[in-house]
Amino acid sequence: MSIRKELENEPKPPPIPPIIVLGLGILAASTGSLFIRFAQKDVPSLVIAAYRLGLATLILSPFILTRNRMELGRIKRRQLQLMVLSGIFLALHFATWITSLEYTTVASSVVLVSTSPLWVALISTFILKEHLPGITWIGISIALIGSVVVAGGQVCQIQPVGLVCPNLPDIIKGRAFWGDFLALAGAWMAAGYLLVGRKMRLEISLGSYIFIVYGIAAIVLIAAVLATGQKLVGYPAINYVWFLALALFPQLLGHSSFNWALRYLSAAYVSVTLLCEPIASALLALIFLGEKPSTLEIAGGLLILSGVYIVSKVEIVQD
Repeated sequence: MSIRKELENEPKPPPIPPIIVLGLGILAASTGSLFIRFAQKDVPSLVIAAYRLGLATLILSPFILTRNRMELGRIKRRQLQLMVLSGIFLALHFATWITSLEYTTVASSVVLVSTSPLWVALISTFILKEHLPGITWIGISIALIGSVVVAGGQVCQIQPVGLVCPNLPDIIKGRAFWGDFLALAGAWMAAGYLLVGRKMRLEISLGSYIFIVYGIAAIVLIAAVLATGQKLVGYPAINYVWFLALALFPQLLGHSSFNWALRYLSAAYVSVTLLCEPIASALLALIFLGEKPSTLEIAGGLLILSGVYIVSKVEIVQD
């Protein structure tokens, strides 16, 4: 490819500094776990996820179908296939993460689901065959140790005699362990979503991309709701307020700002800025839900965020 063509393919300078957009997006996204907890009193997690993506797609529809009709008609089969894959990843991300909030604390859930940069790095190593320097493996190790500490923080207690924990079989059977596992699964799905999104945002505009991906994710989630015999309507009216809030704030403002930034920044850079979201979410949970993280949860969370930071910073340098 000629130098001229390479320059033509480079994204133009953004009208707003990406870091400002990411900051606003993090503030909006951090409200998600709060709205979800309010809705989970009456509504199954899969239904909440379906409404979040479904309403977001409906809100986008009149704008995208009017302004982006020509671009939508030019989308190639390969691009559509990748966006379908991205939508499936996004659906699985929300299905697992939202369900995790039924079983574990907001602090543990949002910290564990924020480990996606670790899995981006590991996927790059084992699937994309990219070499990672030693410090990246140090960061991954620190974060994995932190994950174990977070999981133990909900079942273990610091006593005068030392750390007291139940035996391993009892821990594995516990609700908190299952919730933490689902949050990690959400991080794995988010890693796939970020990797596909980084590629597609160089080719497709933000509006067209999120409209298709959110729509596909909504279809997948609605199908899952129907397949599991759950109902989509008939819940107390206040829950539809929470659904709308989820669609407007964490989804359209939060996640869309992340997708916008992916055109100008690497997936690793976008991921590292998301480390602020668990902190904001935990503070909101403390204020509105009265959930106070244990000492071990705080220590494990700091280890995880430190490890993710190390990994993401190395990825930024490599990019």
